[in-house]
Order: sequence, then C-alpha cells, then structure tokens
Amino acid sequence: MKRNRVLYLEVAEKLKADIFSGKYPVGTMLPTETELEQIFDVSKITVRKAIELLAADEYVEKKSGKGTTVLSDRPYNKLSKAASFTQILEKSHLTVQKKLLALDKMMPDRNSLLFGLFGKECIHFQRMYLLENQPYILFDHYLPAEFSDVDEIVFDKESLYRIIHQKGFEIQSFSDDFAAVHLDTAQQDLLQTKETIAMQRIRKSIDRSGKVVEYSEAIYNTAQHPYHIEYEV
Repeated sequence: MKRNRVLYLEVAEKLKADIFSGKYPVGTMLPTETELEQIFDVSKITVRKAIELLAADEYVEKKSGKGTTVLSDRPYNKLSKAASFTQILEKSHLTVQKKLLALDKMMPDRNSLLFGLFGKECIHFQRMYLLENQPYILFDHYLPAEFSDVDEIVFDKESLYRIIHQKGFEIQSFSDDFAAVHLDTAQQDLLQTKETIAMQRIRKSIDRSGKVVEYSEAIYNTAQHPYHIEYEV
C-alpha cells in the first residue's frame, strides 16, 4: 500500500468501499486484524484505527474476542439515526419495487430554484416506488451536471445515494421539508389514485463544501400507507 497519505484513513476508505460493493455484506464479519494487516501490508495499530473510524460511523461493530461485524452498507449511514422508509416497509413484509420513469438533462430557467442550486444545467430523473404492485411514491430527483455520464441502467437499478457516492461526492448533511399538497391530474394518473391530497417531502443533500448534490421532491400517497419513521437510539 502506498505511503503517500495517512494509512489508517486509506485502509478505512478501502474497507468502506468493499462494504458498499457487497464484498462484505451486512451481518458478515470483516477479516481478522491479522488478515487485514497482511491484506494492506500495514501495522496492527493502523488496522485498529481504521476499524475505530468505521465503528464511529456505525458501519461496523467490534466486539472483543468475537471480531468485527458489518452493520450497514448505506453510504449516508452516519448522517441519520433514522432507518430508511423503504427498509421499514420491507421489515413489515410489504413488497417494494422501483421503476424508472424518466431520465433527462435540463437547462433550468435563470429565475428558477434549480438554476440557483445547480446552475445552467442539471440532471433530472423520475422514479416510481410501488408498494404491493401499486404506485405509492413519485420521486423527482435533480442532480448536478456531473451525473450526465451515468447510464440509465444504473439509475434504474442502484440506490441514489450509492450513485452519489460512486461519483465521488460525500454527503455531509441533508434536510427534509414536509407539506400537504394538492395532486394535479398528471400526478393522479401516475399514482393511479383519485385522491386529491398527498404528502410531499422535499430533500436537499449537501456535501462538505456546502454544495447541493441532490434536490428531490417526493409525493407519497399516504391514503395507501402512512409515512412512518423509526429512530435508532
């Protein structure tokens, strides 16, 4: 391993990347400290510091005499103590599916919110989440122009936050705003509902430099299923 940066940070980043890629799935054990020393050609103290970093961000849990267990493979894991809503639905034994509806490059109007966030160009993709095969959440995501080279298949299959991580962005924080909104005819058609009121969640995700790397608007048909939040303590 190259010695051109702080070694334990490099080891931690490589292990984190391996967790995200699925090499070390949630619930499995990382290699032992001795094995990691050999894999990375580093000292025991370097390995221990790397594991401590991952444990501090709650990606792994280290137990004396039992090894290190992978707890999470979410790139934004350290941002929130809340379980994701889709995880909650799946734990309730409900079938959740996602479907890509649109992917296009936009040139926002100079007076628009999107221009203020992303400048003269951004990427828009629209996705539907289905609950028990029925349309439930309509997402409109907006991303910086740097995402223009991401293939449609990736947007269709991958988690948004995994895509953001793979493009080299590190989300430092996000904010959510909730409101009740009136559904227009197009939204009713997409959600296959006659309901006129739904819940809207607007999210902004911010990187370390203060740049917005995601702006999204999500419409939830809460008449079909309530929005629910669970917090870890």
